[in-house]
Amino acid sequence: MGGDTISTQEPRLNEEITTSVCRLIGVDGSQLGIFDIDDAQRVADEQRLDLVEIAPDADPPVCRVMDYGKFKYDQAMKAKQARKNQTRVEIKEMKFRPKIDTGDYETKKKHILRFLNGGAKVKVTIMFRGREMAHPDLGLNILEKLAEDLKGEAIIESQPKLEGRNMFMLLAPVKKKEKDKDKDKEAGNAQDEDA
Repeated sequence: MGGDTISTQEPRLNEEITTSVCRLIGVDGSQLGIFDIDDAQRVADEQRLDLVEIAPDADPPVCRVMDYGKFKYDQAMKAKQARKNQTRVEIKEMKFRPKIDTGDYETKKKHILRFLNGGAKVKVTIMFRGREMAHPDLGLNILEKLAEDLKGEAIIESQPKLEGRNMFMLLAPVKKKEKDKDKDKEAGNAQDEDA
């Protein structure tokens, strides 16, 4: 019983413990034996710590001597750190038209690049209206050109597909390690050419 395991509901502390005997665990995690609850409370009080009931369903219940306030603080900090380390993948959307102008295309490409560098995935949508539906190849050409332009920065997570009046493609950012490998490979190729 060396780990700090306490059930999700708040355990009973000190005078709240109603049992008459308990198995006592010391502040260092060592088992001290079966104690009368008053004696266990005295041990905790002498060390200026709390007596915490960590396994109320055991026979006899298990209590531990610990600084419960510090324990709660440490648990809260661990939970905060775990949340901080979680990665939330954001999906941004960029909409194009089949007859997009070169300037607009470049601007939207820069926005997509910014989203990808920020770690977000990008759903690229080509919206068709009216007779444009007769030429889905125009939309496919735009998506293929975009994929080619963003080759080192993005990978195609889902290939272009037509659904109703829209064509979709999902781009994901290239992982840093993969980017570094590509840069090293390009640097090696440039040195080979110089030699």
